[in-house]
Amino acid sequence: MTNKLEYKELLIFHPGYYIKEIIDGQGITQEELSKRLQTTPKYVSDLVNGRINLTDEMVLKLSNLFGTSTTLWLNLNQKYIERKLEVDRRMCMDKECEIVRMIDYRFWVKLGLVDDTRIAEEKVSELQRYFRVSSLTVLQDRDFLVQFRTDLTDVRDINVINANAWVQTAINIGSEMETKVYDRRLLKEMLPELCDIKKGKSDDLTERMRELLGECGVALVLLPHLRNSGVSGAVKWIGKDKVVLALSDRGKYSDAFWVLFFHELGHVLQQRIKVLNVSGADELQISETVERLEADADSFAAEMMNRCEAC
Repeated sequence: MTNKLEYKELLIFHPGYYIKEIIDGQGITQEELSKRLQTTPKYVSDLVNGRINLTDEMVLKLSNLFGTSTTLWLNLNQKYIERKLEVDRRMCMDKECEIVRMIDYRFWVKLGLVDDTRIAEEKVSELQRYFRVSSLTVLQDRDFLVQFRTDLTDVRDINVINANAWVQTAINIGSEMETKVYDRRLLKEMLPELCDIKKGKSDDLTERMRELLGECGVALVLLPHLRNSGVSGAVKWIGKDKVVLALSDRGKYSDAFWVLFFHELGHVLQQRIKVLNVSGADELQISETVERLEADADSFAAEMMNRCEAC
């Protein structure tokens, strides 16, 4: 820390700045000052260099030593604390705005999830509220929701941020959807009907899929592709009785879409409640357990695609 802080147009002085000016003017060393204040040289060094704030006891000692009022030092201390908080707030907000600039805010506006605004600070507030986080910087964490490999140095913040944002959006939407209690047996019984839906035998495919899966305790969330996210699907359990199955609606009802759908459905049937399965990004962290689960889900997807073709 320093006894003088500058940030953009803001300039604030710690009480230690004024203490140093006084003792320099009077030819008093910091070691001598510590003796006069009946404290340690380290304490005086920390105070003069702005590393600690004034205590009530030190306010009284300084006022006696320099012949000033206690109000003077109390005011200097309080103004520093308030202005330092403002600097910290401004610095944090600037970091938040940098993150907002890496996100397509219109994505959430079009979904009706946040208010439309062009003011960066308002965008920050809206997204903090929607993502239920104290700071958007949490989206930069490689292990927040989407687990990214830590050995890769070329993973960009913009990809981590948008991947976490897409998954959190899917979780939020899915959490609010009403479903029955998860029933694995019923879900397996519904597989032939899902094949019928794939073959276009239902009028409203999306709503029929949601209705069918909802009866089994699965909340189906179809989201637009989010630029820079690299995520195409995810499975997240909400407790033991409900699971969110989220898919990007890009190429909806193409074979690629159905392969992804059955892959994620395979993860649902695995019923690994504590595991968040995410598909799409090449930089995802892969453990032996996750690799095995992915292989099983791939096999299930291939089996279902063959079964649907045979029907």
